[in-house]
Amino acid sequence: MFALMPNTKSAINRVRRVKKQTLVNKARKRKYKLAVKKIQDLIQKKDLKEINKYFPKFQSELMKIGKTGLIKKKNLSRKISKISKKIKNIKK
Repeated sequence: MFALMPNTKSAINRVRRVKKQTLVNKARKRKYKLAVKKIQDLIQKKDLKEINKYFPKFQSELMKIGKTGLIKKKNLSRKISKISKKIKNIKK
């Protein structure tokens, strides 16, 4: 089976652009996953000082990713809400 190659100039440029955008999206998704892992680790350790320090940055990173459309904003808002609930439960 042959791999289909783009024939027109616009299709060739589109393939090039998709490759670049795929790399950008992978980097953003990785950043998102690392941020979520980090906050979950802090919650598990119950380190309130570090959580309070990192949480605003965490929210900011998630909303930046939401702005690009890679992950939907409402999905990210829900994630932030759940995590903030967990943090409130630690404080009790």
